[in-house]
Amino acid sequence: MTDTDRVTTGRRDRKKAQTRAALTAAALRLVAERGLEHVTVEEISEAADVSSRTFFNYFACKDEAITDDPALDGSRVVARLATVPAQVPALRAVRLALDEAIGPIQADRELWRLRLTVITENPTLLPRLIAGNVATERAMVSVIAARLGVGPEHPYPPLVTAVAGAAFHCATMRWAADDGTPPLAELVDEAFAGISAGLPDPPPRG
Repeated sequence: MTDTDRVTTGRRDRKKAQTRAALTAAALRLVAERGLEHVTVEEISEAADVSSRTFFNYFACKDEAITDDPALDGSRVVARLATVPAQVPALRAVRLALDEAIGPIQADRELWRLRLTVITENPTLLPRLIAGNVATERAMVSVIAARLGVGPEHPYPPLVTAVAGAAFHCATMRWAADDGTPPLAELVDEAFAGISAGLPDPPPRG
């Protein structure tokens, strides 16, 4: 590939990413205002200044435009998990792998805050999220089992995966609920530290 080809490809990829982001932002904004059942693909496309045909080049339906995001691509987290040195404990390895998602989420805080609000207010979107999470969790269990030298039926890999997922979810919801300070990475670290410490009871409020 020539330098000119690389520049052209880079521009094309950036344009695609911008169009996808515009469609997602439009879908979230409209659904937040009207509710999921009162927004059409045509209205989302118009708000993003593209055709409906273009919309379907990126998403199969409006639900997908709301829930699907490159930051939620579990394959990236799984790939990162597989590269963490074997001597790193499993829970710590998962925490390091989550950096692949934390950075992009932090960078688009307002979009993510809106997305979480929309999903909370439109629970019919949850099955799509759950289906994606299940696939990622299964892949993580396999990688953790391989790291530890145990079979996929061993109870420890799914336990680590489930606990880590719960910690990440709680930290994300906490981060989205306030003004974004401290950053998501710090809240995730705090949640993982609590798990590593055995979840001691917090001190009573003074």
